[in-house]
Amino acid sequence: QVQLVESGGGLVQAGGSLRLSCAASGSRFDINTMGWYRQAPGKQRELVAAIDKGGRIQYADSVKGRFTISRDNSKTTVYLQMNSLKPEDTAVYYCKVVTLGRPYWGQGTQVTVSS
Repeated sequence: QVQLVESGGGLVQAGGSLRLSCAASGSRFDINTMGWYRQAPGKQRELVAAIDKGGRIQYADSVKGRFTISRDNSKTTVYLQMNSLKPEDTAVYYCKVVTLGRPYWGQGTQVTVSS
């Protein structure tokens, strides 16, 4: 069973920055993909950024140039550096990892950007 611990959310003014972290533990196998999703009130959960085992990265168009996803050398912790935050970035951010084809989700961390 994979456990995910997220941290780093909070309240920030527009134009500010936050860094989210997600530490994975308990996996007996290599993690294939690590990523961040977000869900705003009344909206569907959407992909923000993801990085796969080979280091390939994808971003939502809305965050390109502002957000950066990275991971540590052990490939068990993933980060999301969020710069130039906008009010529309306000959402609950969820970490997701996939190992052996099975997805695991974190509990979510609230990011609120005030205008």
